[in-house]
Amino acid sequence: MPPVTGPGAAEEIDRLRREIREHDRRYYVLDAPTVSDAEYDRLMRRLEALETANPALRTPDSPTQRVGGAPSERFARVVHHQPMLSLSNVFSAEELAEFDERIRKLLGKDEIDYVCEPKLDGLAIELVYERGRFVQGSTRGDGEVGEDVTPNLRTLRSLPLRLQAPGSDGPLREIPERLEVRGEVVMLKREFAKLNARREQEGEPVFANPRNAAAGSLRQLDSKVTASRPLDLFLYETGEASVPFETHWDKLRALRQLGLRVSSRCRRCRGLGAVRAYVEELAAARDGEPFELDGVVVKVDSEDERRRLGRVAKAPRWAVAYKLPPEEETTLVLEIGVNVGRTGALTPVAKLRPVRVGGVTVSNASLHNEGELRRKDVRVGDTVRVRRAGDVIPEIAGVVLERRPSGAEPYVFPNRCPVCGSHAEKAEGEAVARCVGLACPAKLERAIQHFGSRRAMDIHGLGEALVAQLVGQRLVRGPADLYTLRRDQLLGLERMAEKSADNLLEAIDGSRGTTLARFLNALGIPGVGETTALLLSRAFGDVRALAAAGEEELLRVRDVGPELARSIRAFFDEPQNQSQLERLLEAGVRPAPEAAVAGGAFEGKTLVLTGSLPSMTRDEAKAEIERQGGRVAGSVSRKTDFVVAGDEAGSKLEKARALGVAILDEAAFLARLGGKA
Repeated sequence: MPPVTGPGAAEEIDRLRREIREHDRRYYVLDAPTVSDAEYDRLMRRLEALETANPALRTPDSPTQRVGGAPSERFARVVHHQPMLSLSNVFSAEELAEFDERIRKLLGKDEIDYVCEPKLDGLAIELVYERGRFVQGSTRGDGEVGEDVTPNLRTLRSLPLRLQAPGSDGPLREIPERLEVRGEVVMLKREFAKLNARREQEGEPVFANPRNAAAGSLRQLDSKVTASRPLDLFLYETGEASVPFETHWDKLRALRQLGLRVSSRCRRCRGLGAVRAYVEELAAARDGEPFELDGVVVKVDSEDERRRLGRVAKAPRWAVAYKLPPEEETTLVLEIGVNVGRTGALTPVAKLRPVRVGGVTVSNASLHNEGELRRKDVRVGDTVRVRRAGDVIPEIAGVVLERRPSGAEPYVFPNRCPVCGSHAEKAEGEAVARCVGLACPAKLERAIQHFGSRRAMDIHGLGEALVAQLVGQRLVRGPADLYTLRRDQLLGLERMAEKSADNLLEAIDGSRGTTLARFLNALGIPGVGETTALLLSRAFGDVRALAAAGEEELLRVRDVGPELARSIRAFFDEPQNQSQLERLLEAGVRPAPEAAVAGGAFEGKTLVLTGSLPSMTRDEAKAEIERQGGRVAGSVSRKTDFVVAGDEAGSKLEKARALGVAILDEAAFLARLGGKA
């Protein structure tokens, strides 16, 4: 059905929004979806099409506006109307009894009504709703002032952008004029495991636990990154509200009425005995819970009693966190090996004698990188402490040195890829060693994707799914094979029509006339990105000259240090890479050096870009600076020569002022370029 305009569009948009919000509530809050993913996607696509055809009808609380927006320069400060207090911890049944005794004594009562809640291990946040609309979200920060992460929180589908009407089953009769809600952003244990496995494959640092992953994901400057992460949300408290509540239990019921997600594990408990029973029950069910739990929060239920109890320092007297102990077992290291990820990252893995930890049988543990392996000094035959502490991915917490067998030798980390035999090199500043082989089977798919990407050879149509087919059917065993592909081979692939095949072959053919900087970037030399590729292109002018250059020659190039020079040399010394390079050149790839302006406006200068320039994109500004002999850095330091400040410039501009770095607005920047954009 094509998009429509006019009165009918407004009615359909309103209906679709209500329908999608209800599906979001059922899926993310009630865990009871009533439509398939495909049907949900069709509804969302229809709404997007209608809003595109009728932009005046698009509103900030529409389900379509959850998609991440452009990166911001910094987080704004948010002052909490009521402090977000931390909780005092107790670690034993005795300490819990002391807490109960203290509360009873202060209130002069024999028995207290409590509410017990699972203590989710995530990032504390506050949401603000005005007239039912989500208007602001912030982190806890120091309890008094937090960070504004509103755009990032909008990407969470378990967060309703508009509260639902409360109905009659609960303490509320209407949506509060203003409501501040506190809660926790968390990550499912199974999603955490998938995320870490993907990051390890790509050679990126893994997150230590789901809490670390949730916090790192929410505090992204680019909300698109947050949107790509599997985050969830539970609410458990209110801050300032235009509606008073007599009990905490009423608050939780009210939050559920409004469509907000509250843990089904929350329970009203009368007296210490009921609290102890709840703690034992939750501890026993801990392993089966989808989220990581690190304890139980025990709160006085009565709001009046809370006010009478007050607080001490930054913690309330009326609540406490009972911390569950981490789970740990010992076992033997049977062997240590190395896995090669999709980016060529070499990851050491310990194979363990199977052991039950936290209800799960553990037989492998990642050691992440060579540095981590050295730091923990794990050896074959060692007895090690394996910890889960609620995590899906176990970690080796340490070695029991007293039980180390005599003759146990330190593991020698390989300097060659165990899959293809190529050298493994660490880029400067990286902890992970990577295989440098252009045609290594373990990393081939990702290498081909990078080779054809927009900032490399720019082969339009060479997407992830197509590359997987080309590699899987062994039509491409290295980048050079792209230039020998035939039309009949492409037509034999799934979902490949004649027009698509012709377009791809045309794009591959067009990429033969690339620049040397793009070509060097495409090769994936460890440590060589766009900027270094451009400097090498200007210094050598020909790829064969670069391939023959010694380390001393490479060190003469600006920004090339000893580690990078060694990495470049190792890349071109690899026979596999020499073969691929010759085949690429024989296939007609003719990378030409980019012309630089002699005595350019920014010759030898380091610039930092901040904010947006109306006359050009950031990529265009970067390219122009480099053409004029300068380099673009990501952060401001005393070595920075100029900061180019566009609209909405942020913290980089403030730092430049503090350091006394010269600042160019757009007009001054263009003037130095000779008025050329």
